[in-house]
Amino acid sequence: MSVRAPAARPLPVLVVAAALACGTAVSLGLARFAYALLLPSMRADLGWSYFVAGAMNTVNALGYLAGALAAPMAMARLGARTTLVVASAATALALAAHGVVAGDAALYALRFASGLVSAPSLVAGAVLAAELGGAAGGTRAAPAGLVLGMYYGGTGLGIVVAALLVPALLATGQFHAWQPAWIGLGVVGALATVLVALGTRGRGARAAAHAAAGERERFRWTPFAPALLAYLLFGLGYIGYMTFVITLLRERQLAPGVVTAFYAMLGVAVVASSWVWAGMLQRFRAGESLAILNALLAVATLLPLLSATPFAVFASGLLFGGVFLSLVTSTTALIRHNLAPAHWPSAISAFTVLFAAGQIVGPALVGLVADRFGGLGAGFACSAAVLGLGALAATRQRALPISR
Repeated sequence: MSVRAPAARPLPVLVVAAALACGTAVSLGLARFAYALLLPSMRADLGWSYFVAGAMNTVNALGYLAGALAAPMAMARLGARTTLVVASAATALALAAHGVVAGDAALYALRFASGLVSAPSLVAGAVLAAELGGAAGGTRAAPAGLVLGMYYGGTGLGIVVAALLVPALLATGQFHAWQPAWIGLGVVGALATVLVALGTRGRGARAAAHAAAGERERFRWTPFAPALLAYLLFGLGYIGYMTFVITLLRERQLAPGVVTAFYAMLGVAVVASSWVWAGMLQRFRAGESLAILNALLAVATLLPLLSATPFAVFASGLLFGGVFLSLVTSTTALIRHNLAPAHWPSAISAFTVLFAAGQIVGPALVGLVADRFGGLGAGFACSAAVLGLGALAATRQRALPISR
């Protein structure tokens, strides 16, 4: 008679959420936002204009858009967990590849590729986090708002690691000083992917069923039109800050140590935002969270223009870091509050598509405005105005009756 081995005890919900957060550390913290730290060195070495520097992130967003469109199909075929792990590993590989090329064409191609593979990772992780929130795991359940906040807050971990790692690796380079930093980011991304894989074992069965159902039950965009518009404007407005803020601080001749501390603090604020806004995300079912957070981002974007003092600069980074990924979280919370689980994968993908569309235009727009109107200050003012419009649009979003 055979003896069946006892089933492994599921990991606690917050442990799984922390593992999922390593996924956003790769897909956003490293693949998207570490570029700001590398940009001044790359721009000086390669002779880029502001427009070309922004266009590199525009191409990244184009890849992200393509990946977001493909994400529902990938999840339906592979499952959410497999999509997350494979896409995260591919993102780490793409990051390392940045460190072995130097031509603009190759860098454009790799920025596109890193966006293409990071979007399915983000969407799949969001579906798993939405499923995880409020579910029993280990000994106790966890509030959905906190789980979602932890997931997106993982971006801050990637930002902090990049803020500490990139300056040290830039100092080791010679001809193309930025290349070792990209390779280092790829190595960190690979290690984070291992943690994702280990922490999510046995998860995603319900998410796979929801993804398959979502292939049959498409997301209806019309009831979410105000929130989708607000999210599009958020993607358009916030990315200029995250692309160029380090360049702005360097141009204002802040000491390298101050710039590093600024970006690390921004990343820590992203992590802390998981707890700061969890209650609000749990409570509001309509567009309130989206409106409040867009408005706060507009203020944060304006602060460096109103004053160049370190106090204003750090206040801007603290507020921006404490808000911008919680705004991404708010859209997943909105979906979770207002739709049945079968619709979550297609809905999250739809919001991600609009987010990507905004990010396609944003970096090049800010770079173009900066080139034509005398510097980055004009580009940041444009971003703040767009974020303000996003806040107004979000006030029109209403809660929907859930049909389960």
